[in-house]
Amino acid sequence: MTKIAIWCRHKDDNIIGIGPNIPWHIPSDFKRFRRITENASITCGQTTYESFPNRTLPNRKIYVLTFDENYEVSDKKNHFIVNDAKSLKDFEEPLYVCGGASIYKMFMQKMAPDVIVDSCFMGDINSSLEGIPVDISECIESMKKNYTKVSPDYEEDNVITTIWVKKGEFVSQEVLKHITMSIINN
Repeated sequence: MTKIAIWCRHKDDNIIGIGPNIPWHIPSDFKRFRRITENASITCGQTTYESFPNRTLPNRKIYVLTFDENYEVSDKKNHFIVNDAKSLKDFEEPLYVCGGASIYKMFMQKMAPDVIVDSCFMGDINSSLEGIPVDISECIESMKKNYTKVSPDYEEDNVITTIWVKKGEFVSQEVLKHITMSIINN
């Protein structure tokens, strides 16, 4: 299995959210995320899952990591509860790790993704949002230490996206090609 972490963070402070909200609205970033993850399997935490419109993302299987064994998903055919992240270790197809911060940190520490799609928003964040800033600085430090940048910087609408691969690991060329084509074909 190829595990791919995909995030969009703020350039100066590695913030990915304020409370449950993304502190910017960049339609092209949402479209890029959709192109990369469409017809694929993703995993996310319960809070991130609940932030999806109508608690779903079309044309994806969603594996929701939660401690709540009685948690109800919105689509029992395509969404699944995962109470133990270790069960995803031997996942057979590519798996996109889509947040939140605690999920990114867990994967970076225990099941290091093979690929990271690092999108960095270069603009200002929405300062009117209330809540605690959510940052992934620990993940970024690990990325810079344990991964190699394998792509140029792709810039669109003030978001710079790069692809990183875990040092010393073979990565499916099909997965890398899919990600690259999804990024450059806007």
